[in-house]
Amino acid sequence: MFKNLFLLQSDSQVFSLVKKLLLKKYNEQIELFFYIYLQPKIQIYIIMIKELKSYLVITFGLFIFAFAWTAFLIPSHITAGGISGVGTLIYFATGFPVAYSYLIINGILVAIALQILGRGFGAKTVYAIVITSLFFYFLQKFITEPLVPEKFMATVVGAILNGAGVGVAISQGGSTGGTDIIALIINKYKNISPGRIILYIDVLIISSSYLIFKELNQLVYGFVVMGITAYVIDLILTGSKQSMQLFIFSQKHEEIAEAIVNSVGRGVSVIDSKGWYTKEHNTILMVVIRKPESPIVFKLIKEIDNDAFVSVGSVMGVYGHGFEEIKV
Repeated sequence: MFKNLFLLQSDSQVFSLVKKLLLKKYNEQIELFFYIYLQPKIQIYIIMIKELKSYLVITFGLFIFAFAWTAFLIPSHITAGGISGVGTLIYFATGFPVAYSYLIINGILVAIALQILGRGFGAKTVYAIVITSLFFYFLQKFITEPLVPEKFMATVVGAILNGAGVGVAISQGGSTGGTDIIALIINKYKNISPGRIILYIDVLIISSSYLIFKELNQLVYGFVVMGITAYVIDLILTGSKQSMQLFIFSQKHEEIAEAIVNSVGRGVSVIDSKGWYTKEHNTILMVVIRKPESPIVFKLIKEIDNDAFVSVGSVMGVYGHGFEEIKV
């Protein structure tokens, strides 16, 4: 370093070199401080923010779930599946509040699950059970009449909100507990899918409502709720994740491919082909996108080549970078 100082011709050159050396020294110290001290704290902060956001979304979903029951289903004397359905039956038979029975039954199931499934059993599920019980407690105090007097409409609206609430909670790793826990426990010892176990339990719960109401139409309303709820949950969990596979035939394939990569951020595969009728060699673009992205892609194609031929197909699942993570 000092040798270099003697070789310099002017004070400004000396000053410039010293400045660079000092900046280099302090930059290294700053970088070291960042990686050792700040970066771990920032990562912890980011994780905490994500977890907080997740719990807020779960809470919102559980509120919708409880609201569906207390504002539409319970006041209309409609019973659906799950532990909330069991709590509703107990409420109609004895007058015992749904909030208490929901908390007690789920508490017993969680205690059993901790013994059988281990401590890894979700903390978010325990949180969901407590929060849902509180929502049931307060909402049932304030809502005593169905918000929709017509029973079938109350069934449909209640089922949609019920499914939406459960779907939102599940999308963030939460759960309403209940029959999910029973299904996991049985699945550990018997080779029966959890979905089938939940279906059997829900059918049993809804069918039990006949013992209280002595009316077959109550069973019909209950099964309508079960069907709509399942559909809405599936729609929320997979609707935004549905993917499409596009084959694009165009003379302006290079422009279209460039536009898709730059505007949508999706990769494009180029396939060489030969038309059997014309015997001409062509180029096909193959791209996989999310369903909500399709209007953007179609607009780009139309703007570049209005005569382009596009084949669209739905795909069952897409795994890898930019899509779903492979889970084994």
